[in-house]
This record gives sequence, C-alpha cells and structure tokens, in this order.
Amino acid sequence: MSDIENAIAVLTPRIDQASTPTDWFEITQDRVNTFADATLDQQWIHTDPERAKAGPFGAPIAHGQLSLSIMSFLPGGEGVGLPAVDGMKLGINYGWNKVRFMSPVQVGAEVRTVGKLKSVEEKSGMLEIINEMTLEIKGQDKPACVAESVVRLVF
Repeated sequence: MSDIENAIAVLTPRIDQASTPTDWFEITQDRVNTFADATLDQQWIHTDPERAKAGPFGAPIAHGQLSLSIMSFLPGGEGVGLPAVDGMKLGINYGWNKVRFMSPVQVGAEVRTVGKLKSVEEKSGMLEIINEMTLEIKGQDKPACVAESVVRLVF
C-alpha cells in the first residue's frame, strides 16, 4: 500500500469527527500591533486602545485575518491542523473555503480552535484535505471564525 493510500485509510474514518480543542490562547495588544505592522493594516479599531474603547466594539479587536492566520497553529489539540500520517514530507496551504468572521475577538480574549475533517482526496499526486476550522472565544457561544482549510499533503 502506498503512503497516500495508507493516509486515506487512516484519515477517512475521522471524517466529520471533531478534533480535541487546542489550548486557550490569549490575543494580546502586542500580537495585534505586530500583525498590523506586518500587514500594513493600522486601522484604529485594532491599534488604538483608547479610541477603540469608544468604538463599535468597546475595545480594540484582532484583525479578522489574524484570527484566520492563527487557527491552524494554536498549541495543543489533536488533528486540528495538519494530521500526522506516515510518509508525509510536508503540508502546503492550498487555500480557504467559506471563510466567515462571525464575532470580533477583543484584545485580552482567549481563543481556541476545533477542527473537523470534511474530506480526504488524492489530487495531482498529493492528498488534499479539507478541514472545517472553528475559532472559539472563551465565554462566548458565537465563534470568532469558521472556515474550511484546504491543505495538500506531499509524500
């Protein structure tokens, strides 16, 4: 059995099963500011805490793109990001489907990610995995973001 066939056999039973959530992770003003510097998005709702207090969210908030960017990489959790399968050399971010920013993440909030494998398919000699990612905010029912991560695994 090839590494790709083995990976399909290992991953297919996990389709539609939620992963173990990652650890809670605090979104700090420093992280938001660093992201603002890296992306050139210096909008005051992110980078000016005093002005943001009087803004629509009552506090500075993380960029939606920051929330999306960290979803796959938060510490802890099993199978949230790239699954560990035998023979895999690397994973490539192939894109995102159906990204929705449902609730702002205020600076100081803690977030975590839960993944749910949606599909596993061989494409172009690689394995394409679609994983529904949900970024939860501690103490809130409504998630910050729900998106489908599309990753290609190279063997």
